[in-house]
Amino acid sequence: MRILFWGTPEFATPALRAMLGEGHDVVAVVTQPDRAQGRSRSVLVPSPVKVVAQEEGIPVLQPDKPRGEDFLAELRALAPDLSVVVAYGHILIREVIDLPPMGTWNIHASLLPRWRGAAPIEAAILAGDTESGVAIMHLVPKLDAGPVILSVPTPVAPDETGGELTERLAELGALGIIEALALASLGAPVAGTPQDESRVTYAPKIGREQARIDWTRDAVQVARTIRAFDPRPGAWSTLRGVDTKLSGVVVSEGVAGAPGSVLAIDEQGMLVGCGRNAVRIAYAQIAGKRRMAALDLAQGRQIVAGEAFA
Repeated sequence: MRILFWGTPEFATPALRAMLGEGHDVVAVVTQPDRAQGRSRSVLVPSPVKVVAQEEGIPVLQPDKPRGEDFLAELRALAPDLSVVVAYGHILIREVIDLPPMGTWNIHASLLPRWRGAAPIEAAILAGDTESGVAIMHLVPKLDAGPVILSVPTPVAPDETGGELTERLAELGALGIIEALALASLGAPVAGTPQDESRVTYAPKIGREQARIDWTRDAVQVARTIRAFDPRPGAWSTLRGVDTKLSGVVVSEGVAGAPGSVLAIDEQGMLVGCGRNAVRIAYAQIAGKRRMAALDLAQGRQIVAGEAFA
């Protein structure tokens, strides 16, 4: 089976490595163009998927947009039997989706139809879901709406961060795609099960304001916000007018205080009031600085109880 792999971030690399490790014929990789980084924007950095492909000697395609006759001609010349997409970063048109005889499969980081969209991991933590997982589905032009070939569930730990869950789901996605490919190679049906549209929920792309902490909310919701966006993009608030990312959160029940007010500072961090109860913050990161223990930040900047986040 000739497989064309589409992916860009670190989340996609376990699936690519797993397919190669199982001896699958990955004929090429399609990934986002190298991105300029650094203050001068003069250094071009390849995607994590491109790095893996180059290590393995796999041809790499990096179109600005995955469409157009020239690009389609390149895909046809590769003659893939199947495309596998993992967080590629562009919506694929029908001509691209339908080009391989077996179509295009997608690894999605949720148990579809729950949390279609760009940020399913963050959405699951924000909602307090106790279970997440990955779905291997047929890609269709409608957002994350294709038939599901198989799902791989996993519990979500009460203190799990978005970064930790992302790493686990990346590995589960790798296991899931290997299982789906094994089923296909054995001739098992892989048409998939249509999704129940009555159970669909959406997880839109995260913007800066979505990651801002609303201290008037219950401490449980504040804690979920901080965990969902740890480490990226980072839940934030302002202290003394300076943007500050916060992480390492624990709910403190039975503690009352004005929302956003620093109630106490000790070796365990900053205790901050919420709309109901409070949270204890272990780490803080001022814009442009490294992350540090909240106590170290407070001592270094002479922050005292009674000051407030906004």
